[in-house]
Amino acid sequence: MASQLAHPAYGMARSVTEHAAVIVARNPGPMTLEGTNTWLLGAPGQHGRILVDPGPMDEQHAEAIIAAAGTIELILITHRHHDHTAGIDLLAERTGAPVRARLPEHCRDAAPLGEGEELRAGGLELTVLPAPGHTADSIMLAVADAAVPALLTGDTILGRGTTVLDATDGDLGDYLETLGSIIDRHSGHLVLPGHGPELPDAATAASDYRAHRLHRLDEVRDALRVLGEGASARDIVERVYAAVDRSLWGAAESSVLAQLDYLRDRA
Repeated sequence: MASQLAHPAYGMARSVTEHAAVIVARNPGPMTLEGTNTWLLGAPGQHGRILVDPGPMDEQHAEAIIAAAGTIELILITHRHHDHTAGIDLLAERTGAPVRARLPEHCRDAAPLGEGEELRAGGLELTVLPAPGHTADSIMLAVADAAVPALLTGDTILGRGTTVLDATDGDLGDYLETLGSIIDRHSGHLVLPGHGPELPDAATAASDYRAHRLHRLDEVRDALRVLGEGASARDIVERVYAAVDRSLWGAAESSVLAQLDYLRDRA
């Protein structure tokens, strides 16, 4: 595995394993970290590549992907968020590759991805794993026939920090089940995330994420005992996330809403 860079080299493909390289989009921010990771997958000696997450609508990013990839056989989408999907049409037009995602609106010249479906392209076999929680349509992609088994996690697990649960369709119960599945089934898998650097072990990362989520859940319970059951998500954020930069409070509020739904469903 290549060493992690202190800062992304925008516009350049960085090899992570002999089967995977990453190009970071120039869209850094509080929610995207250094930027959105576009992954290029392919077996050594194979000309074709699988592209995972085109990223934002950015001509320079698209040109860097095409220059690094050679032939793109297939484009895959990990989830619906704009920073992963806005470049779909540009890359589909430039490469002629079909685009597949869980949601039909993100597919081009291909059917939506099925749960447990096995895909073959670029000399690799990938398995589609549902991973609801961050969003309802989130998936992961397991690469089992590589020398280094890997799990492409989208935003389910990030290279650093924690994941926000979407205010629209994020679900804490689903997310905890997804993390449990990673812990049970993907020990020893390298994490290739949607943002941030790769991580050495998916099960360890998922265990850390689950511990963090359960700790936050306890803090929300404690806040409700103090503030009352009618407390708003914003009230709870101001108490539980007081030490967190205020620029992240909006994202924290989204996760608190998911936590409140989780607690109320189990009341």
